[in-house]
Amino acid sequence: MKWGAVIVAAGRGTRMRAGDNKPYLPLSGKPVLAHTLDAFERSPSVAEIVLVVAPGEEERAASVVREAGARKVSAVVPGGAERQDSVYAGLTALSAEGALVHDAARPLVTPAQIEACCREAERHGAAALAVRVKDTIKVADEEGFIASTPERRLLWAVQTPQAFVREELLEAHRLARGDGSPATDDAMLLERRGRKVAIVEGDYLNLKITTPEDLPVAELLLERRRREETDL
Repeated sequence: MKWGAVIVAAGRGTRMRAGDNKPYLPLSGKPVLAHTLDAFERSPSVAEIVLVVAPGEEERAASVVREAGARKVSAVVPGGAERQDSVYAGLTALSAEGALVHDAARPLVTPAQIEACCREAERHGAAALAVRVKDTIKVADEEGFIASTPERRLLWAVQTPQAFVREELLEAHRLARGDGSPATDDAMLLERRGRKVAIVEGDYLNLKITTPEDLPVAELLLERRRREETDL
């Protein structure tokens, strides 16, 4: 299967309180987005990348693409009001049969994780990177009291990338747009249609840059990765 990636970089990231959008914040000497693009550039299965950015930031993003030497990027398109709108815009610009969806704010993803998602999606039709939940999770009621405690061994924290057959994911997005039903990730759209989504066990280091504290942590992790690669 030919794979393409939709990298979503259209969020405003208000929790960062940084005065700039997350994809363009500096991380180890280059923008967060450049690190993310590099992982997909180095992934053998990925033939095409569509980058979805905030409206008005197309040229800025294209500049990052050029500086990063990301030759697989086939289009830079404006996103929508919500993440779902942005993913849909990216999918319509993608030509590949298989579609990976990834948040630009996860710059520590590795080519190996991308490849694992592709392989499992080819076997099962859909796959999502995830890690086991470490903490005990409580479900609260509307009044703020604990209502139940789900079994921890069954709980996973989902990450990206997530991998799908492009046409199937597009149809799920069209149905969601038609009935106005929101989803916090793309796997949820397929789940509603009865599609089983395979879990690909990921890595806790594949963190999402969400708050100011995440950037220095990502810096340390990247430096450790560089040292390990140098020692090989």
